[in-house]
Amino acid sequence: IVCVGETSAQREAGQALEVVLGQIDGAFQGADAIALARCAVAYEPVWAIGTGKVARPEDAQEMHAAIRARLATTVGAAAAAVLRILYGGSVKPDNAPELMAEPDLDGALVGGASLDAKGFAAIVRAATRP
Repeated sequence: IVCVGETSAQREAGQALEVVLGQIDGAFQGADAIALARCAVAYEPVWAIGTGKVARPEDAQEMHAAIRARLATTVGAAAAAVLRILYGGSVKPDNAPELMAEPDLDGALVGGASLDAKGFAAIVRAATRP
């Protein structure tokens, strides 16, 4: 799992996409479709880790789509299309349905919420698409 994310200062400065895509470029420099198939990417904004703050679903979608588009350009469209891109950062049962409804969010990287079996089960249900 390759984790990427920006700090609150970088987001507030309008640098979130630049920072995260730079991390993607560095992590996958020289990678091919076979290498990408062995990976998952987790977008986990630093400002959301363990803070109770969570990205708005549309902001998470924008970042996930940008990550997929960058990798489509650098590694290949077919490989990028099947890459699992997860969202991490204060995922909870109450925000998981909205997050998981976004088309480029393929799952969640769940932290502390995984310690509550009922809550974790609700997150799993939210990630199960019809």
